[in-house]
Amino acid sequence: MTTGASGGGGGLRRAIGLKQATAMVVGTIIGASIFVQPSEITGQVPTISGIFAVWIVCGLLTLFGALVCAELASTFPESGGVYVYLREAYSPTVGFLWGWAMFWTMHSGIIAVIAVICARYLGFFIDLGDLGQRLVAVATIVILSAVNYLGVKHGSVLQTAITVGKLIAIVAIIVLGFAFGGGAHEVVVERAAAAPQGSYTARDFALALVAGLFAFGGWHMVTYNAEETAEPRSTIPRALVVGTLVVTVCYILLNAVYLYVLPMETVGSSDRVAADAADAVFGRGGGAAMSALVVFSTFGALSGIVLAGPRVYFAMARDGFLFSWIGAVHPKYGTPHRAIVLQGIWASVLVFTGTYRQLFTRVIYTEWIFFGLMALGLIMLRRRTDVSREYEIWGYPWLPIIFALSAFGIVANQIATEPVESITGLGLVLVGWPIYMIWARKSSGVGA
Repeated sequence: MTTGASGGGGGLRRAIGLKQATAMVVGTIIGASIFVQPSEITGQVPTISGIFAVWIVCGLLTLFGALVCAELASTFPESGGVYVYLREAYSPTVGFLWGWAMFWTMHSGIIAVIAVICARYLGFFIDLGDLGQRLVAVATIVILSAVNYLGVKHGSVLQTAITVGKLIAIVAIIVLGFAFGGGAHEVVVERAAAAPQGSYTARDFALALVAGLFAFGGWHMVTYNAEETAEPRSTIPRALVVGTLVVTVCYILLNAVYLYVLPMETVGSSDRVAADAADAVFGRGGGAAMSALVVFSTFGALSGIVLAGPRVYFAMARDGFLFSWIGAVHPKYGTPHRAIVLQGIWASVLVFTGTYRQLFTRVIYTEWIFFGLMALGLIMLRRRTDVSREYEIWGYPWLPIIFALSAFGIVANQIATEPVESITGLGLVLVGWPIYMIWARKSSGVGA
């Protein structure tokens, strides 16, 4: 049962085109992880073939998830994205639990995490201290919330500009690394000849996949803005596919540069692999350049994440599962301004209290439960005759099945590795169930 409007958008303005939507996909995914996460992957699978296999598989799984989202976005071009797809495939209960986890932990938590990372790398240039870093992180959240408050066009234009700059910087790293890294590469070759061949197990490969998929996080967020996207049935699928492919190519080439100029053991043990690679090519000072890039990159990723989240809360309020005032659209700026403010306030609270660390690490894995359900939901929704779509994924039904099994495999691995933390995180999500029941009774015509 469709409980939300499928058309008008309640005053939202369609200001996002293909270029802006693609920039949102690319810019949201590429944050800080690719500049630090390769170390964790290399530590798990210390062979050249294993490392690139991990990144290729992660790229393919992300593409599979993006394709699932693409068809669903073509079928239900409404604000809310994953929330809407889960609501339509299963029930409002499942959609509500996604939105509940988003606001209290997953989405607001990642905003807090990235804002703190941005502030920490800014601390490379200015001695901020712990309080100073938190103040800068909150200021970053406030600034980006204000930009998005003033109009989705402002937010999407900023996102596009930062993404273009980010891609130019990445291309520069790749070109300069291969062009001037010959001396460093000779050292790598000598060290590799003397070092024993690394090895890894299937479990190691699975753990490396989890780390790699974390670096690909955020690919689905462009679907949240469907009612502010021009021709969303075609624009969002194209943006998802193109954006995911661009990110995958960038990630593979960046890792190629890291391994070209740094010995594998250095890549595996470094906590700032991109800065170490820059130092190896250009000497001391490369770390400063990479720190500046990380600040720029995290700011851009945060811009897209701040833009996306409030559209889910807007959709939930429109469906009657949040206070109706949260779903208000600003009469002048055409944005869900109250949802934006609410998100900014809670993310700032998480920064100041530091609780985002516990909440985020306990709950972030649970989003893969919802991703798996979303993929299986696509199969269920294909049977409906009351909806139309302009895009259908290739490889159906095997592609969504493979993605769903992979998603559930990630969850099972997390539970086996950290059972207490995992069960606690799942419990935090399920707390939303009785809250949903209360709202469902208040909402006319909406059942469980």
